[in-house]
Amino acid sequence: MNKLQKLATLSVLPVAAALVSLPAQAAAQPGCPVPTKAEVKRSSDSKIDKPPRGATAVKGVRAGHVPKGFTYGKVVVNKHDGITEYGYQWSDDRDDVDRRHRSLWIRVVCWPKASTLAQLKNAPFGVGTFSGDTKTVKIGGRQVLTQEGDGALGHGRYAGWVERKGVVVTVMASQPLVPELAKIIKGITL
Repeated sequence: MNKLQKLATLSVLPVAAALVSLPAQAAAQPGCPVPTKAEVKRSSDSKIDKPPRGATAVKGVRAGHVPKGFTYGKVVVNKHDGITEYGYQWSDDRDDVDRRHRSLWIRVVCWPKASTLAQLKNAPFGVGTFSGDTKTVKIGGRQVLTQEGDGALGHGRYAGWVERKGVVVTVMASQPLVPELAKIIKGITL
């Protein structure tokens, strides 16, 4: 092999190495957790988990802190307007209007247009819109949009943030769980 051939071979090696690593890089890029067909069916059938699932109730999401005291849970999936809402609701047996009622809802929304916190005020969520008096605050180390729970959400605190482009996370904690909200939010990883 002459010098010119050696130089040509050596100059192609970095390009070849970069091309080979592209599929690995693409696989390492995190996407948005999407429900399996079985989870979609569980949601549409309104299946209840007794006892409720734990920290990995939503496939692709880890809830590092799920408070104790829940008696049941359920998967919630909603697909509409080009978005997928995928989450899990934990609850106890108290009536929803009882101020001691304990409930927690962690949801991931795959919304390709999501990129800023301000967009959450106009997000096309099926349930749990940020339509009330919202505030931007730092909770659990994250900059979140928050509001008091009302209507269908029940009492407590509702928070949401853009985890990364196209991926939104929301958390609704009933009033008894609000003191643990920072720990709940901090513990969520995708």
